[in-house]
Amino acid sequence: MSSRPAKDRRERGYMNNDLRKTPPAPLEPISFEIPKPFQTTLDNGLRLVIFEHERLPLVSYRLVFQSGDVNDPADTTGLTSAVTSLLTEGTADYTSLQLAEKTERLGASISASSSDDFTIIAASSLSLYSSDVLHLMAEVALRPTFPEEELDLYRRNTIENLKFQRSQPGFLANEQVGRLIYGDHPYSKAAPSAADVEKLTREMLAAFHAKRFIPNNAMFIVVGDVKRDELIAEINELFGDWEPGTIVEDAFPMPPKRTTRTVTIVDRPGSAQSNIVISNLGVSREHPDYFPLIVMNQVLGAGASSRVFMNLREEKGYTYGAYTRLDFKKLAGEAEATAEVRSAVTGDSLKEFFYELERIRVDKVGDDELADAKNFLTGVFPIRAETQEGLTNLIVNQHLYGLPEDYLQTYRDHVEAVTVDDVLRVAREHIRPDEMAVVIVGDAEEVLPQVAGYGSSVEIFDTDGNAQDIAKYEREAGSAPADAAGKWDLLIDFQGQELPVSLTLEQNGDALTGVLETMLGDGTIADGRIDGNKLTATAQADFQGRPLEFAISGKLNGDTMSGTLSAPIVPEPLPFSGSRA
Repeated sequence: MSSRPAKDRRERGYMNNDLRKTPPAPLEPISFEIPKPFQTTLDNGLRLVIFEHERLPLVSYRLVFQSGDVNDPADTTGLTSAVTSLLTEGTADYTSLQLAEKTERLGASISASSSDDFTIIAASSLSLYSSDVLHLMAEVALRPTFPEEELDLYRRNTIENLKFQRSQPGFLANEQVGRLIYGDHPYSKAAPSAADVEKLTREMLAAFHAKRFIPNNAMFIVVGDVKRDELIAEINELFGDWEPGTIVEDAFPMPPKRTTRTVTIVDRPGSAQSNIVISNLGVSREHPDYFPLIVMNQVLGAGASSRVFMNLREEKGYTYGAYTRLDFKKLAGEAEATAEVRSAVTGDSLKEFFYELERIRVDKVGDDELADAKNFLTGVFPIRAETQEGLTNLIVNQHLYGLPEDYLQTYRDHVEAVTVDDVLRVAREHIRPDEMAVVIVGDAEEVLPQVAGYGSSVEIFDTDGNAQDIAKYEREAGSAPADAAGKWDLLIDFQGQELPVSLTLEQNGDALTGVLETMLGDGTIADGRIDGNKLTATAQADFQGRPLEFAISGKLNGDTMSGTLSAPIVPEPLPFSGSRA
């Protein structure tokens, strides 16, 4: 425990809170120049976008295909991801090892990745080696061989990673959110199944590559220290014989129109925390309300001075971070509010989330809030363009979504033009609390009584995605509190080692107080609760002069107790078990 006087610690805490709530004065706007592009199209339909930018002796290449994970065949989710993952694992002229060694000798990088809407082959290097890297990029894009041994390794690694993902609350939440928000639209897919991965073959990958990776469905964006005429000639030499193909126009089902608020719980028994995601369908990137929406979101929950963050963390202390997010995609989008909170305050956290979601729709934001949001967005924008990669990403996104030619030059003007009335209008139109999907990953038995009233319906799934009988949880929840009073001698399983912990509890009805004694420090329990045989509590302690919070979740069985103990300094909740002394 810290030896500093309690009064001194309180005064320091008040000072820090004041500092957090008082934003620094905005900086003067940074002037910056975005180069004008040169655009042309090769005879095979490959579109070239070239930004000559000689500030640094660097060059960045992006070969972008208007095809992504949504374009996977309905019966083979994950095919695009598999193709892109194996593009750099062997070509007609290079093995995977040879390609890696050659790239490393050049001090360059070459990679391939896919998103929902696009696939990108990216390369960067010193401009001195730009020609060499361009040749390697042509190898990767046009002549991959998808070696059988590399495909076998990809299958094994991917299946193992899928098993790991199912242990992560964020993945489980996203899986349910996708199902609820997008329905049968391919945007709903969080990941392929193991069966999808197992059936992949070299022939499937090669056929898909030949069908989708075609020049007339691609754009080649180059940013950096290049000579335009020489570059065009070289690209034409390497990519000019690339045969065009038929662009496949996929038809996708429309995402469902939500009319009511629902609650979905993914049960992780014994979890000390609840992962909360509140979501609804958003808008595409090309929507005309984009700028008012990002300003509104900045006020609502995009940063550490936002309304949601200040409410749930600074005022209530429910979480280490609470945020809102707008995900703009090509065909649709998503609006989300998220936080990881202690299990015992899951319902209280939902209350505050919906308070803020409703408030932004009812009351006009303050002039200071609006000014702070716009100052942040306009101030951070040129900083993103300071690095070679940052500038490249801005330019790529501009052209991926077909934004106006002067988009980068006028971005800050569009942000500054947003008014208080604009923010209120888009909040009322696009933030619809009564239609949102509430997804909670946590201990269903613990959180169900807290959240059942927040939706017109409640459903519960296990971590494998199987629907559960809600009646089981309803019967178990809310029973008479068990006797938890006394001293409990517990052992924590920490990386295979057993560490002793002592928990001393006093009980008044369903309320618990007491002391937690650990090797990291002692903590005082002030908000514990016993619901039936379920115990939840938080312990506030000092660790090396710094505040540390332990979250305790346990289940009693007479004079024995088991559960988990978590703290910010440990990555995963630690299981424990023991008995009453």
